[in-house]
Amino acid sequence: MRVTVWGENVHERRDPEVAAIYPEGMHEAIAQGIREQGGADVSVCTATLDQPEQGLGRVVLGATDVLTWWGHAAHDDVADDVVRRVCDRVRGGMGLVVLHSGHYSRVFRELMGTTCALRWRNAGERELVWTVAPAHPIADGLPDVFAIPRQETYGEFFDVPPPDELVFISSFAGGEVFRSGCCFARGRGRIFYFSPGDQEYPVYHQAEVRRVIANAVRWAAPRGRVRDAPFEPIHADPP
Repeated sequence: MRVTVWGENVHERRDPEVAAIYPEGMHEAIAQGIREQGGADVSVCTATLDQPEQGLGRVVLGATDVLTWWGHAAHDDVADDVVRRVCDRVRGGMGLVVLHSGHYSRVFRELMGTTCALRWRNAGERELVWTVAPAHPIADGLPDVFAIPRQETYGEFFDVPPPDELVFISSFAGGEVFRSGCCFARGRGRIFYFSPGDQEYPVYHQAEVRRVIANAVRWAAPRGRVRDAPFEPIHADPP
């Protein structure tokens, strides 16, 4: 299974506080977690916004079974052709794991067909992640509930279509609740959205979070070859 971990790599270069938490970038921390917990059959590479073709050219995507996406500061900088290329690849069967502020990425909004807006505030409060589908593969090895000591607060209403499956719900010290682990299908592709992971906190170093992402990558992997389009024409026999 070939995984590409995509990140903007903007905060890490711009904000010293973020660089201190993620000296090699959030994308590298996420990739390391997948390597540690994903299994020997998982190959992981990284891509960033500042690379040629914004890290997601046809060659890269053609060699990707599952793409993870973290974005926040530069959603609007992602080019139209990159958005189209990624969405077409997902509809053709590539898995997509969208993390934290990636809910507002152009890719996720295009695939959801909604604003993907939510309530938020950032007071560095505790988040509890509750497993509400313990038999789901993404919940494998996770406790009934785990705590993230400090995290940005997300809250309902989360403007996405009703998830096909809901794996996690989060509650926060201020009283908010949020659908933090949502599964969707688009065309032949599987999508998982997981909300923990603000750049100001070391969330992607936490073992439980790494386990969720590694499980999600395996769940989202294609069940057959990834097609250039989700549907291929049916050719009738000639008369």
